[in-house]
Amino acid sequence: MIKEGIINLLKPAGMTSSDGVNLLRRLTGIKRIGHTGTLDPMAVGVLPLCIGSAARINEYLDLDYKKYRCEMQLGLETDTQDIWGTAISCDNSTDMPDESKIREALSSFQGVIYQYPPQYSAVRVNGRRLYEYARRGETVEIKPRQVNIRSITVIRMELDRKRVTFDVECSKGTYIRTICHDTGKILGCGAVMSCLIRTASGAFILSNTATIEELAENGPERYLLKPDFPLIHFGQATVNTEKAKWFINGGQLKISDVCILKEPEYKNKEGGFNIRKEYKTAYNVYVDKDEASADTCRFLGVAFYDENNNKLIADKIFYRTGCQT
Repeated sequence: MIKEGIINLLKPAGMTSSDGVNLLRRLTGIKRIGHTGTLDPMAVGVLPLCIGSAARINEYLDLDYKKYRCEMQLGLETDTQDIWGTAISCDNSTDMPDESKIREALSSFQGVIYQYPPQYSAVRVNGRRLYEYARRGETVEIKPRQVNIRSITVIRMELDRKRVTFDVECSKGTYIRTICHDTGKILGCGAVMSCLIRTASGAFILSNTATIEELAENGPERYLLKPDFPLIHFGQATVNTEKAKWFINGGQLKISDVCILKEPEYKNKEGGFNIRKEYKTAYNVYVDKDEASADTCRFLGVAFYDENNNKLIADKIFYRTGCQT
C-alpha cells in the first residue's frame, strides 16, 4: 500500500494540475497529495505529484530548471497570451518578420530578465489570483519578477503558416506564453503560444512519466518514485544506524559522525537566480547501505550545515521508524 512517494504524471491537454491531484487521490485513497508546479490546462507533459510526506519536498525544488518545447503563432494577440484566449488583435498580412529578426527577438530573452506575469495566471496579488481579477474585469498592479532563461533555441520555422517552434530551459516561475507575447511585441506583429510541452522539471523527464491510462490499468505503485529522487542539487551524507536513530529523533550530527559522499551543487557557485543560503549547504542524509536493514529506510531526511557549530542540523525528517531496533 502506498504511503508516500512521487508519481511523475504525463499530463494531457485539457486537464488542470488540480485535476491530476484529484485523479491520484481517487486511485490511491490518499488525501495528502500536491503538485510541484502548475502546468497550464492546455499544456501537456511532466507534472510531478507528491504523495504523503513527500509533499514536503516541494520547497526544495526551487533550484530546479524546467524545460519546454513551445509552438508560437505569429500575427495574433489574445488576453491570455495563448491561442485559447479572446483575440485582441489579428494581423492578417502575409508580410511576416524574417527568420533573423525572429531569432534575434527570442535570443533577447536569454539570461536573467524581469518578466511580468500574465493577467490570466495563478500568481497571487493581495491574497487573490491574478486570473480572479481578470475574470471580474478588475485591474491590479502586476510587478515584474526575476527569472533566468538558461537557453532558448529555435527548432523550426514555418513562416508560411506563421509558426515558430523553440525550446526553452528556464527557472521556476517563468511564463512561456509571456515570452511569446513579448516576442510579438518586439516584432510588431503580435504572437501567442499555440502549443506547450513541459519536457523536464529537474530530475523529472518525459521518459519517467506515467499516463492516466497506465496508472489506472497497472496501479500507481508501479510508477512510484522515492521522496529523495528529485533532490539532485543537495549533497549526500551517510551515518551508521546508531547515529541515524539520533538524527531522526532531533539530534544534531557532528561532521566527524558522517561520511560525505557528495558536496552540494551550489556550495561554491551561483545558480543564475536567488538561492536560499541554506540550500548551498544542504545534504540528503542516509543510513550507510551496509548497515540499513532495508533499502526503504536509507533516506532519513535533509540537513543544513551549521558552520558555527560544524554540525548538520535536520531541516526535515522523512523516515522515522525504519531504522529503529
